[in-house]
Amino acid sequence: MTERKTLGVSKADAPKADARSSFNVTGARLERLKERARDQRRNPTEAQEALWAELSGSKLGGVKFTRQAVVGSAIVDFACPSRWIVVSLSTADANPEVETLQDKKLSDVGIRVLRFSEEAVLGDRESVMKTIVSEINKPFDKRSARSQFAPRMESAEG
Repeated sequence: MTERKTLGVSKADAPKADARSSFNVTGARLERLKERARDQRRNPTEAQEALWAELSGSKLGGVKFTRQAVVGSAIVDFACPSRWIVVSLSTADANPEVETLQDKKLSDVGIRVLRFSEEAVLGDRESVMKTIVSEINKPFDKRSARSQFAPRMESAEG
């Protein structure tokens, strides 16, 4: 039987200690996250729609992004599995402590996190895109990340 993998860490590949061991989510919680991500894809905010127009269709040098992806125990607005990058948007009513914890959990398993306010996306999309492109173009060795952190990132948009 082949184990299904998402942007999270598969059980077979997960290290046994620290943040990485609690990164994988299974069962009913995973199903709730997937359903919530589906709902968010169907009902995006204005900022999500604007940024997706820039990221969809492999427009950034052939780099593919998915939207509203379940990554570990979080739903990120955009994920680029091949470059181990996620892009998250902050709303005005977001809890900064929760966002900081979420970003740390993702960073702890080797995922590069870019966070922007929705106002920045709507007001200065060019600057946001320059930051994303800069991060995409940074040298990144998947093999060293994989050997250090062991997760495999694959897209599973549903």
